[in-house]
Amino acid sequence: MDKFRMIFQFFQSNQESFMNGICGIMALASTQMYSAFDFNCPCLPHYNLAYGMGILLVPPFILFLLGFVLNNNISMLAEEWRRPQGQRGKDPSVLRYMFCSMAQRAMIAPAVWVSVTLLDGKCITCAFCTSVPLEALGNASHPRLSQGEIQRVLARIPCKEIYNGQQLIANEVAVRYLRCISQALGWCFVLLMTTLAFLVRSLRPCFSQAAFLKSRYWSHYIDIERKLFDETCAEHARCFAKVCIQQFFEGMSTDLVAAHCHLPRKAPADAGEAAEKLLGITDQGTMNMALKSWHRCKPPLHLHPPALPTGNGWAGEGQSPTHASAPRRETAAYYSWV
Repeated sequence: MDKFRMIFQFFQSNQESFMNGICGIMALASTQMYSAFDFNCPCLPHYNLAYGMGILLVPPFILFLLGFVLNNNISMLAEEWRRPQGQRGKDPSVLRYMFCSMAQRAMIAPAVWVSVTLLDGKCITCAFCTSVPLEALGNASHPRLSQGEIQRVLARIPCKEIYNGQQLIANEVAVRYLRCISQALGWCFVLLMTTLAFLVRSLRPCFSQAAFLKSRYWSHYIDIERKLFDETCAEHARCFAKVCIQQFFEGMSTDLVAAHCHLPRKAPADAGEAAEKLLGITDQGTMNMALKSWHRCKPPLHLHPPALPTGNGWAGEGQSPTHASAPRRETAAYYSWV
């Protein structure tokens, strides 16, 4: 349990680790889905290809979209892309980094599905069973069957229980031939994905490491800023609701006092603290205006004015200082207890 707790805490440490954990879970789920999937080839000439290619390509596309849906950054990316310019410019490199990061993580589960499917070989066997070379593997000069009948017989290769073309080509030979091709494609796909991932990881720092660090930093900043803004809005809403409820009950107690001639109760001590956290926004219209202003013109990313020129070369290099600093005098005083 301690190991699982440590893994869970690692996934919750930041947004990137959390999404890596989600992608890993989706990759494991894709393999479990394929192992639990009941593959039933239709064994018909005009449907085998569509069924086999559909099982090979449609679930990865769904898993790819699901990877985008489960990624929390997709809404942040859409919001940053569609928001007005305002007082803060939009950096295309940051948006491109966010999209590429999400796409890379969303591709993990589809890649696992395609790899497992090709290594298993059922989809390729079902899709291309009618393309088995009879000249090399079977009896192509069978006099009793036309071309259409040969296609119908070959389409039944994945269905061993209804296959009746042993005199044309042995079922085991055709299945073994197609499965070997499928496994070769599967290993080539795994090698290609591994090579691409290696090249992206190893060659990217050699060309644009500074731009990559900048994009990653501001991507994290946008994510943290959004979380802090949501937390601030939630805290303001909590304080606003607390003050509204307290004012409601104070009004009710005043009415009851006027009716029954009792002294009013003392207001709660935390009412003033909640009112201070409202920051002067005490009505619905002002809050709506503040939210619209945040969306339309976010504040610029500039916290302090430019540093004044100094003579030590750290700030304002190349500029002469306005006032020369006087030399310091150091005086030492010695005390003796006699």
